[in-house]
Amino acid sequence: MKDYSVIVIGAGPAGIFTVLEMYKHVSPRTKILIVDEGRSIDHRNCPARVNGVCVGCKPCNIMSGWSGAGAFSDGKLSLSEEVGGNLTDYLPVDKVRELIKYTDSVYLDFGAPELIHGLNDRKVDEIAYECSKHNIHLVRCPVRHMGTEYSFEVLRAMYEYLCKIEGFSFMENTHADPIIENGAVTGAELTFKNGEKKTVTADYVVAAPGRGGAQWLAKIAAENDLGTKNNEVDIGVRVEVPNSVMDPVTKHLYEAKMVYYSDTFESKVRTFCMNPGGIVSEEHYNAGFNTFKDSIAVVNGHSYADETMHTENTNFAMLVSTKFTEPFNQPIEYGRYIAQLGNMLTGGGVMVQRLGDLLLGRRTDYTRLKKSTTRPTLVTAVPGDLSFVLPHRHLTSIIEAIRAFDKIVPGLYSKNTLLYGIEVKFYSSKITVSDSFETKVKGLYAIGDGAGITRGLMQASVTGVVVARDICGK
Repeated sequence: MKDYSVIVIGAGPAGIFTVLEMYKHVSPRTKILIVDEGRSIDHRNCPARVNGVCVGCKPCNIMSGWSGAGAFSDGKLSLSEEVGGNLTDYLPVDKVRELIKYTDSVYLDFGAPELIHGLNDRKVDEIAYECSKHNIHLVRCPVRHMGTEYSFEVLRAMYEYLCKIEGFSFMENTHADPIIENGAVTGAELTFKNGEKKTVTADYVVAAPGRGGAQWLAKIAAENDLGTKNNEVDIGVRVEVPNSVMDPVTKHLYEAKMVYYSDTFESKVRTFCMNPGGIVSEEHYNAGFNTFKDSIAVVNGHSYADETMHTENTNFAMLVSTKFTEPFNQPIEYGRYIAQLGNMLTGGGVMVQRLGDLLLGRRTDYTRLKKSTTRPTLVTAVPGDLSFVLPHRHLTSIIEAIRAFDKIVPGLYSKNTLLYGIEVKFYSSKITVSDSFETKVKGLYAIGDGAGITRGLMQASVTGVVVARDICGK
């Protein structure tokens, strides 16, 4: 008899929803295990969120642990199949819509707020019409914004619910690697923080490592010839401006997902993860205790639902998407390389530069930063020069996109607009899977952002639902 029916590697939304859905179809005595390099949700805390200084936790408490990066994220649930992943490459559009609706209802059951942004069709039409005048495409997507504090509470409620189920187990501070024999998964090798190892058996293993584990999963795929395909490589900056600049769109959409093809290179530039009244933050990838690469610092952002906790600024990612072709096959390493350049110049942290200094070809220093009327919310960011970090193609495309978006939100193309680097999304190596997300190894599934299939909370959660239903149907 196997130790577990299912082992889930990674306690982010994809892994959590795998287990939540499993227990809707199986006995509560069915033994299911989730493992994660990080800690349980009540033991996760980020010192930088309190004192503004990253102390280099290993593993990074923002990226690892129960609920993954979602615990401290802005908590946006994108309610359109067009946003947050590639599920329509695997399933019919109507099916994806049905799954999003179902998954959203689960979030509501666990306490997600009722309010949905972006449902004012008249105002959305007006913004989309204005965008079209300037060759900008506005992606229409209703958003349920949980906010950083409610996102944490919702995901904690899921943890507390599962912990009451007899067969459920969660192992924190635990690294896991699937064990594959004769073309089928047989379990996993667990490595604990003290270095001890243990082999456990299971009928199924679900790899759901999140973006922070994308490189680990790519390594597993290469070792077992699972097959991978390059996704777009998304590299760029996080933009920070006063709320007054972005209010014309965020007041109605909360998040304005705009796409522009740059003038010089026709590169795709998109806005992503918009946080009105938000905070720019630093996070670390591959900062686990058993990872095979040193960690890198990258930039992100979030905001609280409670308006009393809002800042005077709005931040959002501006990413350049590039689809590389053969013989290139290292999209994750490429993203890491760019981020490492930024870390090299700052001594290991996030860089910030005023747009005006960038356009003048000069480095932002502390004196120039103090003159900025946009006050940085990431106070530990090191002033620098992004032109020494980002490739010319990326930097030119970002500048051209900011100039174009300024037509929609006047004031964006300002000398005091702050650009933080580097923002990079590690979901670039897409694992070859079936329409139920099973790999060619029998019983081994790969889901969520780390598998290159999704790019956000909602669609990552949906992949967990699909896998659970597939396993229960066997």
